[in-house]
Amino acid sequence: MTRSRSPKKRKSGRKPAAGRTLLRLLLRTGLLAVFLLAGWMVYLDAQVTSRFEGRRFEVPSRVYARPLELYEGASVSASALARELELAGYRQGDGRRAGTYRRSGREFVINTRGFEFPDGHEARRRLRLTLGDGQVRSMSVLEGQRSSIVRLEPAHIGGIYPEHREDRVLVQLEDVPRELLATLLVVEDRDFYDHFGVAPTAIARAMVANLKAGGIVQGGSTLTQQLVKNFFLTREQTLVRKANEALMSILLELHYDKNDILETYLNEVYLGQAGNRSIHGFGLASQFYFGESLNDLAAHQIALLVAMVKGPSYYNPRRNPGRATERRNLVIGQMQQAGLLSQAEASAARGSGLGVTPRPSFSENRYPAFIDLVRRHLARDYREEDLQSEGLRIFTTLNPTQQEVAEKTVREQLPRITGNDSLEAALVVTTKDSGEVLALVGGKDPQFAGFNRALDARRPIGSLIKPFVYLTALQQPDRYTLVTPVQDRAFALEFDDGRRWQPSNYDGKQRGEVPLHRALSHSYNLPVVRVGLDVGIPRVQETLRAFGAQGAIPDFPSMLLGTPALTPVEVAQVYQGLATGGFNTPLRTIRDVTSSDNERLSRYNLEVRQVADAAAVHLVQYAMQETMQEGTGRSAYNWLPDSLSLAGKTGTTDDGRDAWFAGFSDNLLAVAWVGRDDNGPTALTGATGALPVWASMMSAVPQYGFSPVVPDGVNYHWVDSERAALTNEYCDNARLVPFIAGSEPEQRVECEGNIGGQIRSWFEGLFQ
Repeated sequence: MTRSRSPKKRKSGRKPAAGRTLLRLLLRTGLLAVFLLAGWMVYLDAQVTSRFEGRRFEVPSRVYARPLELYEGASVSASALARELELAGYRQGDGRRAGTYRRSGREFVINTRGFEFPDGHEARRRLRLTLGDGQVRSMSVLEGQRSSIVRLEPAHIGGIYPEHREDRVLVQLEDVPRELLATLLVVEDRDFYDHFGVAPTAIARAMVANLKAGGIVQGGSTLTQQLVKNFFLTREQTLVRKANEALMSILLELHYDKNDILETYLNEVYLGQAGNRSIHGFGLASQFYFGESLNDLAAHQIALLVAMVKGPSYYNPRRNPGRATERRNLVIGQMQQAGLLSQAEASAARGSGLGVTPRPSFSENRYPAFIDLVRRHLARDYREEDLQSEGLRIFTTLNPTQQEVAEKTVREQLPRITGNDSLEAALVVTTKDSGEVLALVGGKDPQFAGFNRALDARRPIGSLIKPFVYLTALQQPDRYTLVTPVQDRAFALEFDDGRRWQPSNYDGKQRGEVPLHRALSHSYNLPVVRVGLDVGIPRVQETLRAFGAQGAIPDFPSMLLGTPALTPVEVAQVYQGLATGGFNTPLRTIRDVTSSDNERLSRYNLEVRQVADAAAVHLVQYAMQETMQEGTGRSAYNWLPDSLSLAGKTGTTDDGRDAWFAGFSDNLLAVAWVGRDDNGPTALTGATGALPVWASMMSAVPQYGFSPVVPDGVNYHWVDSERAALTNEYCDNARLVPFIAGSEPEQRVECEGNIGGQIRSWFEGLFQ
């Protein structure tokens, strides 16, 4: 008996030992799991707090066009005003809601939105305007603060985006309509202010709702979980990600106030895509889909935005209007059940259209060539990372109407110039006096964001250099005047290394002695080389640099025929000085830069510096006007009225590789270039290639004739320029010519009889 029980006793003795071992193993495993979980929680906690401390969002800088100022007498046509309104996101309607307008022929009723400009707030107003003959004939304020000048909200023309291509307009919780907040919570998270990041009751309620509907109509994730998923995690559907989501949601709620979390969600939620740029937050989505601010949305629009939270691509109202309408109406029903809408209001909301704009109000950079120049100007004062993340507001000089005219001109004129598809073009338009860049075209495809010819096509400028050669000479009035005879005769230069250079005129002819003004207006080559060599190449180089020419300027005599290579923007810079009477006026694209809360950071004031004698520049302007009336620029009047006084200069390089035209009226300066990217020959000249682009563009916008102020020390005299002699108005060759005081010809010739043919010319009253 004893022996038979002995094994059983030994067996029962081992059983408690094994249990203790298992228990210890479980305890150790549990402690390890707790330790690992604690470590993981510490890691997750660091992830949560690091993103929520300091700046939470990288907000792109927003770039705006110049605002359109409306007042009686303002230069704007009815079509241009309609286009400006469209670009600023206004919609045709009854003109009673903010951001809408009504047009009846030449009469407009506009309900402005108001705007925070760098210099103060522009209040909302309801206006009535009547336009005629390219200007505002009458304007009255129907509602709002009275004002004789009203600025429209500037068009948003682009941005400088973070590397991850997210775009958003930040909103503060107190500025979000209560109706939107209430709807969001009703649809997405009814217990938001009661749960601790996760809501088991919401999950259960969603399961019941989905079973009743026979499909997924309600989610169980809280707003906090959705925010965590968007902010920190991937979209993969795994248990590990869901566990991390729940843990991080709890940690987020432990650290931060509910309102802080809700505001962050409002700015983070993904609501659509614009090309390769993602639309985040309700602030930007409201503008992207409706062209309106959040505070101006109607109930059915609020319902649509909230509806899209579930799936912005699936419920995209532009691509899938049927799905979007169905989902929106479901949200409207939930709004009615929650008491946010009455039955009548809900019925009206369901009966409304989606209300989205045909095209996104916020798209990719509308004018990439201009934005390129803006970025280069900003780089002088701001780091790229600040431009991409600090939400700066950049107010530029771009005139949308002028820009679209410039783009259309290049697009239409290039095929008319020649059937060669390889031709490219660039066009720069500025205000004559201030140097503000109004329009910039970098190629025949203005939307192409690649090679920007206006900024990067550095090409020889040809005869565009001639006004600066003659300006250098005319600043020596004891030696040169506009009627000084210059030699249009062939010659050759031999260099020490045996090389020989022999310039010639474009047409191969020689004319003997010609007055200087004609040599310039007809763009003869031989006289300009002779004059340049006489005054000295270094002095001509100094003149060009003083006017803003960048880069190397060759020392060779061929420089006098335009071998210096400049970009179209640089040409506009140097010609700006000729247009303004000898003042170097740096081109500018930026008027103001402010922070996201409208604190002014930079103001780009007009900076001018006199770099040439105003009297000598006035003489060059005279010859450039003659260029348009009698010389190489005269074909411009195929597009423009004969009565319009203009000043300009053609430029052509060897084999027509580059065709240039630079010129100005009293309000605009423009530079056009036409050529090939491979630098191949085109058989074009400045007059046949670039001038048609320039003149066509100038003819499409309001112009004022160039009428320069005569500087002190300049006197006009009747002269016979063929004989370089003073005369009277009775001579056939008589014309009024400006002279720097004391440089007038000593010889005098008198004529009798009728007034000659030249007296009735454009010179007669031009400067008197």
